[in-house]
Amino acid sequence: MKLVVVGPGTFVGVYNCGGSLYAIEDRCSHDDGPLCEGEWDEDMCRVVCPRHGSQFDLTSGRPLGPPAYEPVATYPVSIGDDGIVRVDVG
Repeated sequence: MKLVVVGPGTFVGVYNCGGSLYAIEDRCSHDDGPLCEGEWDEDMCRVVCPRHGSQFDLTSGRPLGPPAYEPVATYPVSIGDDGIVRVDVG
């Protein structure tokens, strides 16, 4: 996982799940906790919020159980011809 700054006070985590890259906002939809500080499971492609244990699917941002019920933003990731990883935050 790599945490990147995409704007003032805005952070995105980029994860490698089995060779595929996914980007998700670094904010739990339950209480704005820092998702990227939590554990993550590369095999299941999910991250766990360190505050209350909500799990999020890295491919969709969908919460996988309470206490979070709202999804978090995900962003397209690409690798340029120059080998640089780019996140499109729109």
